[in-house]
Amino acid sequence: MRSTRPVSRITRSLTAVTATAATGAITALTLAASPAAAAPTDTTLPRPGDSCTATDLGTRHPYIKTTEVSPTITHFKGWYVTEGTTGEQTVSTDTTTVIKVSVGLNDTIETSFAVEALSNVSATVGLNVMLEYASTSNESNSVTWNLTQPGYYGFYKGTKKVTGTYGSLNCNRAQQDDGSWALEWTEGPGGGSFTTFTTLEEGAVRCQDSVPADSIMAKAQALLDCGSAAAKADHPAGAVAPTAQQKQARPPAPDPAPTTGTSAEQPTATAHSARAALDCSAEAYKIAVPGKPLSWGAPLLADDGVRLRPSSIFSAHLDNWRLCNVTERDGVIEAPLWNWGNGGCATIAEQSASTERAVLMTVPCAEDDLQRFYIYRDVPGSSKIGVQNKYTGSMMGYDRYADGEFIRQYSSGRQDGTGTFDLTAV
Repeated sequence: MRSTRPVSRITRSLTAVTATAATGAITALTLAASPAAAAPTDTTLPRPGDSCTATDLGTRHPYIKTTEVSPTITHFKGWYVTEGTTGEQTVSTDTTTVIKVSVGLNDTIETSFAVEALSNVSATVGLNVMLEYASTSNESNSVTWNLTQPGYYGFYKGTKKVTGTYGSLNCNRAQQDDGSWALEWTEGPGGGSFTTFTTLEEGAVRCQDSVPADSIMAKAQALLDCGSAAAKADHPAGAVAPTAQQKQARPPAPDPAPTTGTSAEQPTATAHSARAALDCSAEAYKIAVPGKPLSWGAPLLADDGVRLRPSSIFSAHLDNWRLCNVTERDGVIEAPLWNWGNGGCATIAEQSASTERAVLMTVPCAEDDLQRFYIYRDVPGSSKIGVQNKYTGSMMGYDRYADGEFIRQYSSGRQDGTGTFDLTAV
């Protein structure tokens, strides 16, 4: 992104930071397997415009923007039962729809942000949904049911598929109507779509059964295509050839797995160049733990990471950082962090971009979103900030306050306030 102001105005801006189921004849059976957790009842989830505090500057939360719940059949088989063949039947069904849990393009659901997003989905729609990676293709396709009447049946498994979009909330200063400043949860960069589902249910249904509208069972009954000649014809006991509607419902061949890719909430990282030409502010800054002596210290060795270190005359400027190519949008500064001591730019290694608690490193500066950071600021007069990597969306923090402790990325930040730092001019 091109800078929108000259260095002198950037300097003044940064200085200000530091100075200022069915009721019919046949009912569905809920399987014993259950989602990872019940729907939370917490009504205090942050929303855009809610107030936050300085300790929230280093945190981030998902919020659910849209949701859609749709009953979906995942396994189905048409089956004809004649007089004398009633009783318990075990039928191997065909897969019709595969549903996978995902947040963005990430279906591992290993980060706290993804888990929190799915928990918010559960609370929003009032359903118990899967809060960890799962796929309906992993379910057994066998359905066992006790049939008391002859007829044309659809044996099925189904679920409620829940999809929608989410946004990302960050704490940042916002100017009020009276000219004063306050900290608010604002929509920050990073968002995407999600997919999850409820526990699978299984059952068997006939055309003449009365079932609730828009239920999983009704979806299965629709697949019987009851008005078709195939549905009305007499058949020998056993499997019935799929109708045209059932064939259409079958999933297409899966796409080949992508070999590369980034989360839907992430911008695309550009290729590394030998060195980017940086337009850096004249001031150097320390990124320190508020009220304590340790601050970010860049490494001398390329394979080491940024750590909490004490500042002294022997720090050799490894604790001094300049903000370069600065832009500002909606009160949020975006900039690479250039280290005066080793001449490198802060980054999350590309191979670790999707890893929770990945260590912050320094590398030769390049035009790369892995090297760009958003800075969220406290109200004028306070130097407290939160730092977020543009590419991963994760917030910077540390596990414990100790000399030599790594600065790491956390998808939701550190909820204990250890992701809030002081940006102080040297």
